[in-house]
Amino acid sequence: MQNRLTPKVWQLAKLGDISSDISYGYTASATSEPTGVRLLRITDIQNNAVNWPGVPNCEIDAEKIEKYRLKPRDLVFARTGATVGKSFLLVGDIPKAVYASYLIRVRCLDDISIEFLSSYFRSPDYWSQITAFSAGIGQPNVNGTKLKNLSVPIPPLAEQKVIADKLGTLLAQVENTKARLERIPQILKRFRQSALAAAVSGRLTEEWRDSAENQDFDPLEIPASWTATSIGAVAEVKGGKRLPKGEELVSENTGYPYIRAGQLKNGTVITGQEGRNAQLFITGAVRKVISRYTVNAGDAYITIVGASIGDAGIVPESHHGANLTENAAKITNFNVGLEPSYLSIWLRSEYLQDIIRLETKSAAQGKLALSRIKTLPLPLPPIEEQTEIVRQVDQLFAHADRIEQQVNNALACVNNLTQSILAKAFRGELTEQWRKDNPELISGENSAAALLERIKAERAAAPKGKHSRKVLA
Repeated sequence: MQNRLTPKVWQLAKLGDISSDISYGYTASATSEPTGVRLLRITDIQNNAVNWPGVPNCEIDAEKIEKYRLKPRDLVFARTGATVGKSFLLVGDIPKAVYASYLIRVRCLDDISIEFLSSYFRSPDYWSQITAFSAGIGQPNVNGTKLKNLSVPIPPLAEQKVIADKLGTLLAQVENTKARLERIPQILKRFRQSALAAAVSGRLTEEWRDSAENQDFDPLEIPASWTATSIGAVAEVKGGKRLPKGEELVSENTGYPYIRAGQLKNGTVITGQEGRNAQLFITGAVRKVISRYTVNAGDAYITIVGASIGDAGIVPESHHGANLTENAAKITNFNVGLEPSYLSIWLRSEYLQDIIRLETKSAAQGKLALSRIKTLPLPLPPIEEQTEIVRQVDQLFAHADRIEQQVNNALACVNNLTQSILAKAFRGELTEQWRKDNPELISGENSAAALLERIKAERAAAPKGKHSRKVLA
């Protein structure tokens, strides 16, 4: 049987017809006791690898071990749950281990390249079949019968090996590229923190200031022309307010937005689609009760409790007059020349964030008290220099943002590239020239049709009691 989307010399077969074994795993509870037999579960397969020392053990009768024991070149499939259809090829040294009941093991016949088959189980064509198998089912699953009936393109054996080799090389290059791209956001994060550190220590504007004279101001040195002060000395610190008991936020735009902690990100107030950062509102009646706990555009904010404690930024014009959560404080009513964006730079710098981490670590409830915020240090440049610092930091951050966007675009392309390469491989496009150069390896006794006929004949000749194929339904 031939697939019209593949080369004429290829055939199409059912997985059950080219496998010596398709069977369910062993039902047992995982244990940390040293039983001598490990139990491989779906969750033990991460990033296409297994950390065997971390795989738990299980109790199993000695006479059952051989039936379920894993060996090199075994393929295991997740048959249910969020990872249904995910497969893994076991290679290298494998400890004494069996596989759990939510996995299905596949062993293919010698006339089929297991590396070729493993690669096919990552392809778009394979995943479209898995999706079709699970359609209309509440809990997606693939049982042994469905897997046995999976359609697999079968090239001649020599071409299978060439495809597997080419994919091994190409996909390794793609993964290496992806890994390098995924490291860049962390590099950019360090770059942004370095820019903030240089800004609040005066190094960023040293040439602009034309002075290198410094003074000590724990935890850093600052220019002698700057003022060493505290946040409470230059502004008021006020808390937000929770909703009155029994009241809830509403999604309808009442004209009274309520800023939640999940919206206080990236130095501003965000409005997203997720539950934590979606914009919600209070009713007019609630507004009357908590009307004193609003923010103005240009106020600074800082979160004072929770996992994101210390997140800081400036309230944008879009949220002028909004009510503020009790999980954050506002810094407002500046009584000296203070550029709000410069204050945000200081609040987000590692110097101040380290102080906040130490403070909340020692606090009984892990909360940043308003009184403590007032005593936080503030290195204060002249207003003209603050403006210059903000200009340069904005310029550096904009450069980092452009790079990050380019990286995200590149990552999207790389992720698509993997599936594109796999699709080409199993349409025969990667080996088109190889077939032209090696006609003797894809015809006659070396053809895919002859290969499947040999498998069929071997099955027919096999003693009934020793039939090579086994499916546990």
